[in-house]
Amino acid sequence: MKKTFRVGIVGATGMVGRKFVSLLEGHPWFEPAVLLASPASAGKTYKEALAARGCTPPPFAEDLVIRDASRPEKLAGEVDFVFCAVNLPKEQTAALELGYAKAEIPVISNNSAHRFTPDVPMVIPEINPEHIRAVETQRKRLKTARGFIAVKSNCSLQSYVPLLHPLREFGIRDVAVCTYQAVSGAGKTLSTMPEIEDNVIPYIGGEEEKSEQEPLKLWGTFDGTVIRPAESPRITAQCVRVPVSDGHTAAVFVSFDRRPTREEILTAWETFAGEPQRLALPSAPKQFIHYLGEKDRPQPRLDRMCEDGMAVTAGRLRGDNVFDWKFVGCSHNTVRGAAGGAILLAELLAAHGYLG
Repeated sequence: MKKTFRVGIVGATGMVGRKFVSLLEGHPWFEPAVLLASPASAGKTYKEALAARGCTPPPFAEDLVIRDASRPEKLAGEVDFVFCAVNLPKEQTAALELGYAKAEIPVISNNSAHRFTPDVPMVIPEINPEHIRAVETQRKRLKTARGFIAVKSNCSLQSYVPLLHPLREFGIRDVAVCTYQAVSGAGKTLSTMPEIEDNVIPYIGGEEEKSEQEPLKLWGTFDGTVIRPAESPRITAQCVRVPVSDGHTAAVFVSFDRRPTREEILTAWETFAGEPQRLALPSAPKQFIHYLGEKDRPQPRLDRMCEDGMAVTAGRLRGDNVFDWKFVGCSHNTVRGAAGGAILLAELLAAHGYLG
């Protein structure tokens, strides 16, 4: 693809917004042209805005002047689409993203506000790329020619749903998962979250509901009008905050209609490739799933940056005396699980002509 898309980043001063900026440096398709944040940051250079947070931007973005994110109508004609990663209440986020879409600016969102809007595609590009067709019916509802909203799923899903997906051919019946989530998933660092030192926190608001329900939308069916969530498998989840900087880990237990062999599972993981791999999208990992044979892997510190943080790692596959099989997964929550996953979604949309 030769076209360069001019991109806005809404919420550019936050943790995920900063990750968007850093990952887009030198991107072959996407040029970060406009950075947007709250009115308090508007008018400052990116360097000035981040200095107040103790952060340093990449040199190419230092002198970009922050714009007011609450005025999407002022952005018309300046960008081809925006990434959105704001830290606002759900209702405000939903209204803000809708404002951009109605201003004919496509929105690729890291936020949860529209994940269960029936005609908004929520996509992990290797798993359900066909759901992007819902953009066409969404535009009819919004009465827009270009504007729409597409979202990525919750960051913790990346640590286990991609590992379950290639196993669906065996009839997944029941899943139990416990996710061990890094502090960056809360927009924190180890130094700014003192309560996590020498501790785990066994509650993350809303996270267990997302972990149980969002996979069913990913595995759902687009019927030409809306996306209808799948009715199975049954999923139960617990989510724990742990003293890790980046990288979500999942302990997964799964039962099948037909119990696969160990070799069948390993082959399914090793050979799985999705549309991003077939299209050779710029951010796509060459191999989506990597199985690690060591008995103490995967580990966030060692494995979160597998394939620049865009691959998912698995390990400890073994039989279980309640479920059929159990294993451990790991993914980088701010790369594959947030900014990098949204960039890959934008690449998929661009490759299919939805951002032109």
